[in-house]
Amino acid sequence: MPNPKRRHSQQRSAKRRTHYKASEVTLSTDGSTGETHVRHRAHVNEGKLYYKGKLVAEKAPLRAL
Repeated sequence: MPNPKRRHSQQRSAKRRTHYKASEVTLSTDGSTGETHVRHRAHVNEGKLYYKGKLVAEKAPLRAL
């Protein structure tokens, strides 16, 4: 297995990492409940699970709460 011949400097590592940026989360407003949520994700409102404005489950799973 190949090994690096020389140690990379901190500056070299920092230059490589400059392009890793956190992207801003896109929020959307549900048409039926009016609640703000992360896009393309199911969300809980008053103990019920909604996705794309439609009721998916009457009782939300414990993990979603």
